[in-house]
Amino acid sequence: MNVEITRLASGLTVVTETMPHLESVALGVWIKSGSRNETEDEHGIAHLLEHMAFKGTARRSARDIAEEIENVGGELNAATSTETTSYYARVLRDHVPLAVDILADILTESAFDEEELRREKHVILQEIGAANDTPDDVVFDKFSEVAYRGQTIGRPILGTPDTVKGFTPGQIRNYLSRNYTTDRMFVVAAGAVDHATFTKQVEERFASLPMTPSSPPVLETARYIGGDVRETRDLMDAQVLLGFEGKAYHMRDFYCSQILANILGGGMSSRLFQEVREHRGLCYSVYAFHWGFSDTGIFGIHAATGGNELPTLVPVIIDELRKSSETIHQQEIDRARAQIRAQLLMGQESPAARAGQIARQMMLYGRPIPNPEMMERLEGITTERLTDLAGRLFFDTAPTLSAVGPIEQLAPLTDISTALSTPGIQTKKAAG
Repeated sequence: MNVEITRLASGLTVVTETMPHLESVALGVWIKSGSRNETEDEHGIAHLLEHMAFKGTARRSARDIAEEIENVGGELNAATSTETTSYYARVLRDHVPLAVDILADILTESAFDEEELRREKHVILQEIGAANDTPDDVVFDKFSEVAYRGQTIGRPILGTPDTVKGFTPGQIRNYLSRNYTTDRMFVVAAGAVDHATFTKQVEERFASLPMTPSSPPVLETARYIGGDVRETRDLMDAQVLLGFEGKAYHMRDFYCSQILANILGGGMSSRLFQEVREHRGLCYSVYAFHWGFSDTGIFGIHAATGGNELPTLVPVIIDELRKSSETIHQQEIDRARAQIRAQLLMGQESPAARAGQIARQMMLYGRPIPNPEMMERLEGITTERLTDLAGRLFFDTAPTLSAVGPIEQLAPLTDISTALSTPGIQTKKAAG
């Protein structure tokens, strides 16, 4: 890797990867803070702050920000997640100073104008409404809410209409001063970038960032609970999400869980896709995933199917989980590793993907992880480790079930839990 790292005297970390064959640069600021860092009365403020950063500064109006970056053919965007927030741009190499200046401006000099705030609240209320009209978004939000009941990590990132309507510029500034500090921020660039020049630009423009928070950042320890949440709607498809507590980023079984998710439902050759869709034709979409957080994780199986198929679909999924706790083939591990390796190498061909990957690794591990080291971690995964993990994940922990749509024929959670309580049980009981 052609990666260079500089930690400035201010505490801000600057990381670059030079890709000399390119003419463009992807750059951004990643903050180790997201919706989990909100207090009880701040639900949705991390996402609102991300929006308001583009709505004017002491030197630029919202229109100026948009026009200046687009006048040079560049792009500017941002994203809020559970544990991170990012602001990023992509420009040609000659326009890196402009992109750095704009990013620094929106993160250090945002005006949080009352009228702009009023308009942006209205925009976010529409965004919340659109999400509520999207069943495959709703099923995931409800899943998190019941899996982590009463906890910040389980709340929807967008907030609620009531919380969003009540936010003030003072609350936004308070969240900003508590979380957007140099010890939690990483400025990363990948592409046609010179490290020394870029670092100097960042040092000059981000000098006003606070080094320490105004008060300690909020982060309550996650407690996975599990449970059942259902919403009957008049839809063509039923959205069903069955999940379990997964592994945090730093846990030994994190990469093992990634491989297991790939084998079960990571592509067209995966077990669930072949059995549920190809062999039985029970649904159009089915896949497995594993999400890691700093202190917990989620292993889930998502399917979209007709309501009449549910009595057959759920037992088939449970049966595939049972089989994974009994037998995993070496060929499946090799295929999953090959897919992950391809994703890593393909990501290196995209400066935006590479910048995001480096930023995530810096936040999680404190350093970029070379691809050979990543693959070495995957090499130690055996069939025995995978079957042992599957047994513990699926049969030793409480499940979470979230469902939206025509779900009248979906079995009760007690039946599903019974089918999952022992690997060898007859899963037909889950059909109800």
